[in-house]
Amino acid sequence: MKKISLLAMFAFLLVLSGCTSVTSGINVSAEVDETVKFSGYKSYAWIGDVAVLDDPENKWQPPKMNVAEDIKFLIDRELRKRGLVNHAENPDLAVIYFMGVDMEAMKLKTDPKTKKNILKKVPGASLVVALIDAKTEYAIWVGEASSDLTENPSEDTLRKRLDYAVTEMFKKLPKD
Repeated sequence: MKKISLLAMFAFLLVLSGCTSVTSGINVSAEVDETVKFSGYKSYAWIGDVAVLDDPENKWQPPKMNVAEDIKFLIDRELRKRGLVNHAENPDLAVIYFMGVDMEAMKLKTDPKTKKNILKKVPGASLVVALIDAKTEYAIWVGEASSDLTENPSEDTLRKRLDYAVTEMFKKLPKD
């Protein structure tokens, strides 16, 4: 019985570690205007998206995937969860996101053998979502997710990472 319990625990930890590895390394933060009552907002409209990609060899985005549309879908989902409706005419909020991917980014890393810092290529990405009060035109909430990247991720892996980043980001949106 003890062996079965240990085996079950090992299997559970293996599954758990597999789940966390897909989203590991994603850092999420948000800035909020503390004077705003978010419950007063009922509608939103998209004002755009901006993508800056430094990926000359197409090593980041899977060829059949439209990352911009996936991000927009996830943001729409999170806003709907908050009771907001997409209303292009006279919205309370304007929504925009910025995505940057740099497959050529360089960082200082510690060489495990020599313990010295060396410059190494570490691809990185960042996603920023801004909610802007449509009347005042001030940003009232800005969420950011950033991470180092791996080359040639599967569509499934990339979708899970994006879903995690957007979901965690919007957990930081006040409910009042």
